[in-house]
Amino acid sequence: MATINGKDIHKLVVACDAGMGSSVMLASTLRKQLGKTGVTVEHTPVNSIPADADVVVCHSGLAARARSVAPGKPIVPFQIFLGDPAVTRVVKAIQQGTDLNV
Repeated sequence: MATINGKDIHKLVVACDAGMGSSVMLASTLRKQLGKTGVTVEHTPVNSIPADADVVVCHSGLAARARSVAPGKPIVPFQIFLGDPAVTRVVKAIQQGTDLNV
């Protein structure tokens, strides 16, 4: 299990299969939640995760693919797009500057 501190997260990437549907919705929600933190939130297809991402959030069905595309990056898999506890943990870690175990 890897750990990253919330204050070390400057770029959060939401990855989905095509990068145009569900990731757009979740990225928009996260931008609102993290607006005052200075964290950049982007959405992308899982096969195009940028190298400068500090943490990647994606559906659990895409987590293995995300790990192969972005080896060494913290990957946070979730089950549901809105209100998932895994995503809530990421937001809290960033807002509070606490450790996020992934």
